[in-house]
Amino acid sequence: MVTLASQSPLAIGTILMFVFGGLALFLFGLDQMTDALKIIAGDRMKSLLARLTTNRFKAVFAGAFVTSIIQSSSVTTVLVVGFISAGLMTLSQSIGVILGADIGTTITAQIVAFKVTQFALIPVALGFAMLFCFKNETIRHYGHMIMGLGLIFFGMQLMSDGTRPLRTYEPFIDMMRRMDDPLMGILIGAVFTGIIQSSSASIGIVIVLASQGFISLEAGIALAFGANIGTCVTALLASLGKPREAVRSAGVHILFKIVGVLIWLGFISQLADIVRWMSPSHPELADSARLAAETPRQIANAHTVFNVANTLLFIWFTTPLATLMRRIVPDRRLKVETTYLDDLLIRTPSLAMHMIRLELGRLGAGVLWMVREGLEPALSGTAAALSEIRRKELEVDLMHGAIIRYLGQLSKETMSDELTTRLHDSMAAANYLENMGDMVESHLLDAGGKRLKRDMEVSAATQEVVRNLHRRVTTEVERAVEALVSSDRTMAMSVADAKEDVNALVAQAEERIASRLAADAPHRLAAFKLESDLVESLKRIYYFAKRIAKIVIEHEAEETASNPPDESADA
Repeated sequence: MVTLASQSPLAIGTILMFVFGGLALFLFGLDQMTDALKIIAGDRMKSLLARLTTNRFKAVFAGAFVTSIIQSSSVTTVLVVGFISAGLMTLSQSIGVILGADIGTTITAQIVAFKVTQFALIPVALGFAMLFCFKNETIRHYGHMIMGLGLIFFGMQLMSDGTRPLRTYEPFIDMMRRMDDPLMGILIGAVFTGIIQSSSASIGIVIVLASQGFISLEAGIALAFGANIGTCVTALLASLGKPREAVRSAGVHILFKIVGVLIWLGFISQLADIVRWMSPSHPELADSARLAAETPRQIANAHTVFNVANTLLFIWFTTPLATLMRRIVPDRRLKVETTYLDDLLIRTPSLAMHMIRLELGRLGAGVLWMVREGLEPALSGTAAALSEIRRKELEVDLMHGAIIRYLGQLSKETMSDELTTRLHDSMAAANYLENMGDMVESHLLDAGGKRLKRDMEVSAATQEVVRNLHRRVTTEVERAVEALVSSDRTMAMSVADAKEDVNALVAQAEERIASRLAADAPHRLAAFKLESDLVESLKRIYYFAKRIAKIVIEHEAEETASNPPDESADA
């Protein structure tokens, strides 16, 4: 008997080359096919998801169908998180989609279980011809998809050819026999899948081993269970740094897989009997030949039965699962500590009012940062940059709430008319500052989100006129905040006097934007709406800065009227 031990090191290196090279081609082909399918069917699949999530059963169907088409449960989950954030879908509905997505991913295993690897180079050649001979983008995308499918099969063929000599290597055969221990199989499957970040590839390798007669059906099921757990690593990594709903979606995915494996752990032999019954058999063959002929299809069917059965079980518990995940992954509670507001000063309103003015300065600094930093992400920034500004807006809201609550407590105290007026002015100023933050969040950032969603670009000329307006508005916001904190009437007057200059810049920007309507550019109506929103939001921000300046001007005028200068001192 010829064994690997008696072969040259070159033969062992050749086996490793075939196995890892085949795995690389498998993963590359899967990635290429998935990318092409996302482009071909992405928008239609997104619309389907939005329509078919009105109840849990439709959500499962939508998740399974969409994922079977685009072959990426991660993409499906990203779409789901976007729908939740937009209020188009509840977390309970998203659980149905995630359960369905796990069914959709079993299609890959079903495809690779067919004995078509000997024809793998046909789709590779056909796909390449479509890429090489056609300029039409749609045809080229289909070429990418077909070529990717061929590379999946070709990679499997290479792995199968590379592992064939191991049929006569006793240590390897003994190691494969140990896979009949379900815990060992689950552990190996989970670790390997966690490393390569693809359950489809892991189960593809399991099917390759089965096609060589190396592993039994029970061992293949255990390895498939492990692959289902290992794929949770992908979902977990994808959720890091994402909104809480994304983390919850990943948590549902992890919970579903782990609990599902625990439920089936004691019933592997029964599952094996079920899939033997439902899969094609080859009684004319014996021993390893029969194992090699039957087991690949049986493993693919076991993978599908596992996910379908778990979905049928968990589908009745979507609401409790959503509640559980909200408890496990609660909303972040931002805490913004006030610096100057002290409950001990409530009994001394004059001192409290002074501290409120200082705290308004802190609120104004936060709003000024949002105004200053909010334009560039809206014009050309990434989704991450938009999220950073939104986090600041949450802090501004919390700080505004703390100031309003403190003013509410202070209003219960006995105060002079002057202090009462100052209290009302402070409340108005706090609201104006908070309104500025809202304008940044609900207009500037929303415009940036629409730009990213529709893949639009703001023209360089438009960016320049909008930036000119933004610089002037930012300056006036900074002056308004400084005037508020220092009670500087002169500076407040300069903010009010800037009205004509700001209006001129607004008119210049609006004229530039209107001229874009006549240009033959893609998305010109959508671009006009987006750019108009940017200008209008900056105009409104200046309006609130002017209102703050007016508070300072009127207050200082009242102070002067009630305390006229002593002319006798000059004499």
